Amino acid sequence: MHESLKARPASAPPEWERQIQNTYLSIYDSLFWECKASGKPSPRYTWFKNGELLRPGERIHVENGTLIIATLNASDSGVYQCAAENEFQMIYANAELRVLASAPDFSKNPIKKTSVVHVGGDVTIDCKPTAFPRAAISWKRGTSSLRPSRRVYVSEDGSLAMHNVTRSDAGPYTCTATNQFGVAKDTGGLVVKERTVITVPPAPMDVTVGESIVLPCQVSHDPSVEVAFVWSFDGHVIDLKKEVAHFERLGGESIGDLMIRNIQLNHSGKYLCAVKTTLESLSAAADVIVRGPPGPPEDVSVEHVSSTTSQLSWRPGADNNSPIQLFTVQARTPFSVGWQAVSTVPEILSGKTRNATVVGLSPWVEYEFRVVAGNSIGIGEPSESSEPLRTKASVPVVAPTNVDGGGGGRSELVITWESIPEELQSGGEFGYLVLLRPAGSAAWTEQRVPAVESCRFVYRNESIAPLSPFEVQVGVYNAEGDGALSAVAIVYSGEDEPQLAPRGTSVQSFSASEVEVSWNAIAWNRSTGRVLGYEVLYWTDGARDPMVGKIRVSGNVTSKTITGLKANTVYFAAVRAYNTGGAGPASPPVNITTKKSPPSQPPANIAWKLTNSKLCLNWEHVKTMENESEVLGYKILYRQNRQSKTHVLETNHTSAELLVPLEEDYLVEIRTVSDGGDGSSSEEIRIPKVSSLSSSGGLVLAQSIHFLSVVIMIFYCFVTQLLIR
Repeated sequence: MHESLKARPASAPPEWERQIQNTYLSIYDSLFWECKASGKPSPRYTWFKNGELLRPGERIHVENGTLIIATLNASDSGVYQCAAENEFQMIYANAELRVLASAPDFSKNPIKKTSVVHVGGDVTIDCKPTAFPRAAISWKRGTSSLRPSRRVYVSEDGSLAMHNVTRSDAGPYTCTATNQFGVAKDTGGLVVKERTVITVPPAPMDVTVGESIVLPCQVSHDPSVEVAFVWSFDGHVIDLKKEVAHFERLGGESIGDLMIRNIQLNHSGKYLCAVKTTLESLSAAADVIVRGPPGPPEDVSVEHVSSTTSQLSWRPGADNNSPIQLFTVQARTPFSVGWQAVSTVPEILSGKTRNATVVGLSPWVEYEFRVVAGNSIGIGEPSESSEPLRTKASVPVVAPTNVDGGGGGRSELVITWESIPEELQSGGEFGYLVLLRPAGSAAWTEQRVPAVESCRFVYRNESIAPLSPFEVQVGVYNAEGDGALSAVAIVYSGEDEPQLAPRGTSVQSFSASEVEVSWNAIAWNRSTGRVLGYEVLYWTDGARDPMVGKIRVSGNVTSKTITGLKANTVYFAAVRAYNTGGAGPASPPVNITTKKSPPSQPPANIAWKLTNSKLCLNWEHVKTMENESEVLGYKILYRQNRQSKTHVLETNHTSAELLVPLEEDYLVEIRTVSDGGDGSSSEEIRIPKVSSLSSSGGLVLAQSIHFLSVVIMIFYCFVTQLLIR
């Protein structure tokens, strides 16, 4: 049988469903208590007070589980019991009733000493004294009774409510509470402050990415009220400490401006300035639009590739609050330096364009493409590059340039050209096609040069006469076919080296390190081979070893000075003519011994005397070593201190007299002269200008260490001058 159809118990003891609770009521209030129990049979209820049966009376009503006592008095206080009973059991519920009677008292709930409100605001001053029975409430403003109005009234609980508060409402307010047991009063003050007003709210702004802006937020407020500014961006409070890189609050107590530095695209949105005081909260918001260059285009794909064109499509990226005005297609290859803009059809790609044909590509080259968008702000970041794709091959169209040649050996025609770079070869199996024919002939000889990097070809034929002119063209070809040909160039075949040796070769020594080789020019013709110049060979022993020195001169030059040689050394020299075919036979060698080395010791013990503008110099004769050239004379080199031009005076003596206008200091040095060249120089002597000398008419100075040697040299100078005269 279903559980719901089972027979309920025929009997059950009482169980509480609702019990009485401890209750505290004011005198003259009414009590209503109800207790309820379940059971089979239904229980009966009995009420007790302080253990004694409670009997109904004029104020006391008992009906089953309900007890009602009207107009309570102090004697009604006590412990009450509700008993529920059937034939099986009796159960009890206990509760205390306390009847309270007291005069009004503000000690536990005093009036707020100061209530603060702003002009135009609402305020409530509570008056809730403890009183049994409930006290009657009245209010005074200062000493005057308060008259209720639509704006000012006393609520049911005794609180004083004011709407649209004015400055005149400020002052003390006293609440008086009265019942039959007594009277109590308490006073609180009302302070009215000026409202806070946002005088300069943030304004909508339209800015470019990277700029710095200031969003204003300025208020007027009561001087005694502290103001706090809180900025939010799209509903989230800006943490000025964590986001100091972009956000900073400016201003003082009444100014809460927000600076945004280097503003970015993600700073577009709603900015709200919240102003908070202890009395009120207000806010103002503004939208900031940040415009920037477009984001990178997306989904760049390449289709329909030919040898010189390709179809390109893409999707625009974010316009970053400024409409896209144009697109640019860029490409790169393994041969380009970075990305380069390429030509397209249509030529100008507007902001609404989504595909284009790239033209002017090189055949057989691997390309990558990308797209860049631009708007009124600038050019944005490029898209990701497309997959590398090779254009189709075609016949090469670029011909070699700088076709030239010449030289080589007998019966050879050397042809050169500038090779074609890989990106212009247009296909695989690339090579060069060389066409040649003697000048004035009709038939061309064709030669193929399959090497990709070739730039030179040598045509050999025993029938080629020396220096014969040929017409030459160089073309290109690849697996697709023959391509373009260069313009016709005239190239001369190789020639024989000169057949004659120069005559009249001679050599003379100039110094310890220089010799001059001379020879007679060769009168040449086609049979003897032309002469483009001469080679001078020189060496230090009888055998011409591979380390022979060699100097070339071009044209009809018939002498050459050789420098950098060793002193007092035998040198051999020979001369031979040369042309493009090589060098001819050498002349018979000649030899020469270089001069001994110049003196190594400089002139010493130099003395000088200056009278007016006449400078007398004396020095010791320089003695040379056995391996040095003899002293033939001396050179005096002198110049003004501030001028670079040096004057030279040569003499065979160890003294000299100079006429020098000493308007400023002079620098003088002396060196030896020999067959081997100039020897070492003395140290520079500084001759001071006349104005720096003493008024005695002359001053004798010397570089000699000992004073006596100075006197002797001066005396010697005078004696020498007398002998000369």
